[in-house]
Amino acid sequence: MRPGALIVLYLAVMLLPLALAWLRISPPRPVFDELASGAGLLAFAIILLEFVLSGRFRSVSGRIGMDVTMRFHQLLARSALALALLHPFLYQAPFAAQRPWDPTRQLTLTGDIAALGSGLLAWVLLPTFVLLSIGRDQSPWKYETWRLIHGLGAMLIAGLVLHHTLHAGRYSQDPILAGVWIAMAFAALASMLFVYFVRQFMQLRRPWTVVGVKPLALKTWQLTIEPNGHDGLNYRAGQFAWLNVGNSPFSLRENPFSISSAPSSGARVEFVIKELGDFTQTIGRIKPGTKAYLDGPHGNLVVSRHAAPGIALIAGGVGIAPMLGIIRQLHLDGDKRPTVLLYGNRVQEQIVCPEDLESLAQGHGTKLFHVLSEPPQDWTGYSGMVDADIVRDVFRFPEMREWLYVLCGPPAMMDVVEETLIEIGVPARQIRSERFRYD
Repeated sequence: MRPGALIVLYLAVMLLPLALAWLRISPPRPVFDELASGAGLLAFAIILLEFVLSGRFRSVSGRIGMDVTMRFHQLLARSALALALLHPFLYQAPFAAQRPWDPTRQLTLTGDIAALGSGLLAWVLLPTFVLLSIGRDQSPWKYETWRLIHGLGAMLIAGLVLHHTLHAGRYSQDPILAGVWIAMAFAALASMLFVYFVRQFMQLRRPWTVVGVKPLALKTWQLTIEPNGHDGLNYRAGQFAWLNVGNSPFSLRENPFSISSAPSSGARVEFVIKELGDFTQTIGRIKPGTKAYLDGPHGNLVVSRHAAPGIALIAGGVGIAPMLGIIRQLHLDGDKRPTVLLYGNRVQEQIVCPEDLESLAQGHGTKLFHVLSEPPQDWTGYSGMVDADIVRDVFRFPEMREWLYVLCGPPAMMDVVEETLIEIGVPARQIRSERFRYD
């Protein structure tokens, strides 16, 4: 399914409860009461659909990109929060017992404490849930702990809102709409079960084995794994996978890493990993023979099947990993399109695979530009950060505006690069980026 069709399908499902409520024949209420019900219906639909936008479904993120998927996920979560917070304050009808002459509750709101209590608890929990998600990087919890809390919290809130909707909602008393809510809730639950359990059973049948760990640069390592009893991973250069090393596939101790090997180079898969967190700080102590599991491939940071006349790769730090895979695959494919790699680091010792990059540059014809923010005295490349001036200088030729631009690195760098590329006339559709951190 194409990206546009996916978006249309998502919007159709999101608006379905509103449409069913609108089609129901009932006496009209004051406009603010209708707005209150509409805000609640839309907020709940968004909450249930957020389970699908978790970023772990290749049929979604592989079509529109991980960056777009996660940004969509975040923006819609905040939209659901705003609608949910507004929902109870829009009502004008009083809370009271149902009148015999008011079976559809045009004049009163339910006073059932059980039905209201579940909604009130969800109303209190949802802002806390969203704020904890936004401030994940400042949280004292490990990523695995945060992820477990995030998943369980989402299910708890969805369950509370489902109870409130079915027992307190005016429009949700309709059997068809109630059935839609139950079906959407089961779909959300099924998506969680698939991500946390079903996929792990599938991974048990496709184990991997660590065959090598070696240093590449300052606090940066290459981890190589090979398939154990199966044909390996069907991926495209530039994609990434969730890697679990030395643990059960049901463990939450997995992390996303870009694949630095080329698909055509064989069944072995290589990752470039920098020492940053709990797992990565121990990467150098992993022994060959350790069992590993993969969930992937994910992402659409790829250049294959793209007809752009040239390719620009812009990386910062460990963001070089997918670029290595892309250049290696271009070389193996004999793709002779003009290619430029702009690669930024703090110091020279952080440059990953400098000899391999030079060799690939000569073998494929890639033009290589290094940028160091703390260069040595004899440095002849660019100095400073990968900023607007450097981007304008490297990609100053008019014909480069139609190239495909692939970005991976620190968020601040990618923000500057994306803004600059658009300023110099590169269409947004020609820019692909991938981030592993989102606010």
